[in-house]
Amino acid sequence: MNETIRIVDLFSGPGGLSEGFSACKHEASTDHPYKISISVEKDKAAHRTLRLRAFLRQFETFPAEYYAWIEGSRNEPVWSELYSEQWRAAEAEAVCAELGEQATTATLSTAISNVKEVSAGRTLLIGGPPCQAYSLVGRARNSGTKSYIASEDHRHFLYREYCRVLNELSPAVFVMENVKGILSSTVEGRAIFGQVVADLEQAGPGYRLFGLADDGVDPENPRRFLIKAEDFGVPQARHRVIICGIRKDVANRLPTHKRPRLRKHNRGVTVEDAIGSLSPLRPGLSRADSPEALREAVENAAALLNSIAASYVGKNSGAYLSLVADVAAQVEKLAILPRQSRARSALDASLPTALKKFFDDERLHSISNHDSRGHMPSDLVRYMYAACFAAAEGVSPKASQFPDEIAPAHANWQSGKFADRFRVQRSDFPSTTITSHIAKDGHYFIHPDANQCRSLTVREAARLQTFPDNYRFMGNRTEQYTQVGNAVPPYLALQIAEAILPVFDNL
Repeated sequence: MNETIRIVDLFSGPGGLSEGFSACKHEASTDHPYKISISVEKDKAAHRTLRLRAFLRQFETFPAEYYAWIEGSRNEPVWSELYSEQWRAAEAEAVCAELGEQATTATLSTAISNVKEVSAGRTLLIGGPPCQAYSLVGRARNSGTKSYIASEDHRHFLYREYCRVLNELSPAVFVMENVKGILSSTVEGRAIFGQVVADLEQAGPGYRLFGLADDGVDPENPRRFLIKAEDFGVPQARHRVIICGIRKDVANRLPTHKRPRLRKHNRGVTVEDAIGSLSPLRPGLSRADSPEALREAVENAAALLNSIAASYVGKNSGAYLSLVADVAAQVEKLAILPRQSRARSALDASLPTALKKFFDDERLHSISNHDSRGHMPSDLVRYMYAACFAAAEGVSPKASQFPDEIAPAHANWQSGKFADRFRVQRSDFPSTTITSHIAKDGHYFIHPDANQCRSLTVREAARLQTFPDNYRFMGNRTEQYTQVGNAVPPYLALQIAEAILPVFDNL
């Protein structure tokens, strides 16, 4: 059956889930079975990204003006004047609004009525309620706030807005994503995840809940919903709870072989696979930035690390010192590197074919969102040390492995709570989880190449999140980082879309 499946997308962010579902195709044709009817996001910058992508999906091939803009040969066109019909459709699809507000509820209700009228029951609800209250880091931060009362934190209960829409739409299938921490989150001593599961099962006409990873976990264990993105070709160790719910009347007649399951990939994709082909950049300095000032800062950093070599705690001090010396020797090359590059080289040959195809766009000749941020000279020393340590020892150094001479003046540095305060993304492994914290500083996201001595760019983070190279993030750079960190990896979303597609054959 090739009839369109209509999607309602809540808490959409920059569109990670919707991008994956929109990219899905039928095996026997080039038809796209899924169509986004409405997506809702309250953050203005993320909504601009979401709306732009909704606009581009109105075309079989993206407009030439889009490529000219993201490649830097012209300013962004006024899309509403150039392609008025397509822009109006995008504005109707991507709504900037806060879920739970009365006006938003009315807008959604109208959209849901329209979806029901044209869908013949082939409907899907997707989305991920904001997760700050559930995340382990967020809970640690909240626990340090004397005035924080979990039962009054509305973020714990935003999933109920998801359930409200679930009741109203009664889709054949839903997909809800959240952080791993929701499995252990409590409010007033009560585990919140059990309530989430009960509410989802009882929504509308009732749903059966499925985990998508076939990993042998007990079917009653909440961890059956845990997805490890690196198992499915994402170059990132991102562990998220993803619940697939199938309406009971559909699930009861669903053959066992059509139950949705993700297929694990044969090998992992590494940081080097994903970002190795992107142009090298020099870091910026947060103050008085210039190639000359950077040269001096890097030379001083290398000299300092050499002078405190006796403080090195790793086993391979010879390899470490050789790497530091190499950075010092390469400082002239580093200083003349640009801070921004649009150059787009061929994707790494080591990338799996399917992911390479997902990233690629044969009409795209330049890259966007690839510019380095500014760092303090004291942080350049730490980045250089951490990257050289990781290359020599095979692991990113913990706080206890930093020499006292370069340790930051943080009150909790030796507490053990933030042992990974400076963390290198190792080139030969998937990255650690890209989070919205990358918008605040780059300390957790140090580039593995010590000769670049910087944190990741928005484009590098987007590659690790598997956004296609033609995906343009709107807003300022801080807002772009936040969008990338909050998103669902689109390539994982594509595989989820493919896994649940056979369910709709039974409608």
